[in-house]
Amino acid sequence: MECHKCPTTCHNRQGREKSGFLRWFRKGQELPAIQPEKIPQVALVGMPNVGKSVLFNALTGAYVTVSNYPGTTVEVSRGETLLGDSLCAVVDTPGMYSLLPITEEEKVARDLLLSEPVDLVIHVVDAKNLGRMLPLTFQLIEAGLPVLLAINMMDEAEQLGIQVNREHLEMELGVPLVTMAVALNVGLTELKERMCEYVKSSCLSGAN
Repeated sequence: MECHKCPTTCHNRQGREKSGFLRWFRKGQELPAIQPEKIPQVALVGMPNVGKSVLFNALTGAYVTVSNYPGTTVEVSRGETLLGDSLCAVVDTPGMYSLLPITEEEKVARDLLLSEPVDLVIHVVDAKNLGRMLPLTFQLIEAGLPVLLAINMMDEAEQLGIQVNREHLEMELGVPLVTMAVALNVGLTELKERMCEYVKSSCLSGAN
């Protein structure tokens, strides 16, 4: 039977559908993939009860998500903060005493630091117990991580007559240092200024 190639025949209809699909498919192929903008990530690290979560809340406010770290039951909090006019991601790692993990929480904290792209690690310590907490600072530095030391609870330390020679300690460690009393909102502005300098310089060096 001869095909009359009428406008309504299946032959032409299939051709139109095929060509229309190819145009749509090729057009879709030509569209550039939308890539999410990478923003710097800051990780808060420290032993339990040093005010790390208080600092996290002060930085991020209400915009926080809490989820289990992949493959574990350990919760990790993530949020964002503004550093000047730039957005920065902040993650509150589980409490840890050492980079040599004993608990599942410590293993998650270590894995997060070593496997995720972290532009700055803020090690939060208790000013009353520096001798017990600085060994982790040394481990973080020796691991090649960009470290900023946040000495918290300075108000409690001063009440006990404990003084911190900030300039000497910063020189000895070779990392930026901020003294704080986060619960009283003391030192937060300086911390964000140091974060801004450090994170932006890290991004600029990474772009070169």
